[in-house]
Amino acid sequence: MKVTAIDTYVLLDPGYDPTACSSAQDDIVVLVHTDEGITGIGEVDTNPWVAQAMIHARGTHVLGLGLEEMLIGQDPLQPEAIWDRLYTGSFMTGRRGLGICAIGAIDMALWDIRGKALNQPVWKLLGGARKQHIAPYASLLPTGRTPREYRDSLAAKAKEAKRLGFKAGKMEVCVKGPYSHNGIQAGDDVIVETVAACREAVGPDFVMMVDVCYCWSNAKEALRVMRQLEPYDLFFLETPLQLDDLDGHAFLHDHSPIRIAAGELQNTRFEFLDLMDRGKVDVAQPDVGRVGGLTEARRVCDMARDRGRLIVPHCWKTGIGIAASAHLSAANEHCAYIEFLPAQLAESPLRRDLVLEELRLVDGMVPLPEKPGLGIELNWDAMTKYTVSKGPR
Repeated sequence: MKVTAIDTYVLLDPGYDPTACSSAQDDIVVLVHTDEGITGIGEVDTNPWVAQAMIHARGTHVLGLGLEEMLIGQDPLQPEAIWDRLYTGSFMTGRRGLGICAIGAIDMALWDIRGKALNQPVWKLLGGARKQHIAPYASLLPTGRTPREYRDSLAAKAKEAKRLGFKAGKMEVCVKGPYSHNGIQAGDDVIVETVAACREAVGPDFVMMVDVCYCWSNAKEALRVMRQLEPYDLFFLETPLQLDDLDGHAFLHDHSPIRIAAGELQNTRFEFLDLMDRGKVDVAQPDVGRVGGLTEARRVCDMARDRGRLIVPHCWKTGIGIAASAHLSAANEHCAYIEFLPAQLAESPLRRDLVLEELRLVDGMVPLPEKPGLGIELNWDAMTKYTVSKGPR
């Protein structure tokens, strides 16, 4: 089998809000085609227009080859070998950031092809099931333009997620710092009040996580608030500090009463090596696309296992990325949860409409996927409706 072509589609929610802290409003969908009629599907959570350009750009020398030109003609049943080829060949123009994100979408599609060709779900190809089911947590971003509206919306979404059958949920408390949602800027007291309201809404038997989206400028400031959050029994607190403050993360690991989670923006296992060994994060959060695809995500999972850390994949995108996270989780016992944006509670039509069949929730858990590959099928009505740029082929 050989790769014959790669198509890329930039999708955009026509009602997107530029003040929102939500990357679910756009997407790049990557289709890798083969000479045997099998097509793989992938996506990545990054700027889709730039990723599209990265994939199709030509190369002119051995340190900066084009991803598309390196991929054409390769055997898609060897995704690990292709990953190394793409990483090495794009070394000057890629290596981190956008280059790895683009490789990640391609790699996801290659694993989908491999599973379809072998008539196996991807988790079996990643080493087999290490659990009987996959635990999702409902990832919840509220509406509201004032701190009070934000708090009440988030508490209501948390209550509804529990009613829908979720046993865990993450509260996006993005009200402070450079990445606040809907232009809200509030103090630490609002963070504590919002978490308290959500805990009251779901009760003590619901596993609760909190994401504050890099809101504190230093570890001591973060620790002061985290001690106030301790009574609310959080499973983890996500992204308290800027990613490059590795010493600050280590300080929080040593002093915080709550687990620290981070890694949604990390590219490759090499950045996770720093985050786990120097930053000492308790919960590593590789985004399957951004980290470099399932090939690289599996390597990060192995590193976390060897260090006694938990894995909880980041996924703020569509049913494509959720499916990839589910297969990764199935093959890794130390993957405690996967991020799962409930379609019923999502403002983005891309999240609601892009795939035809959702992963099922049964008694708060997702059964192991049974279909070949990633097990997803695109809704081409939605693809047509939301596509604003198609690759040059």
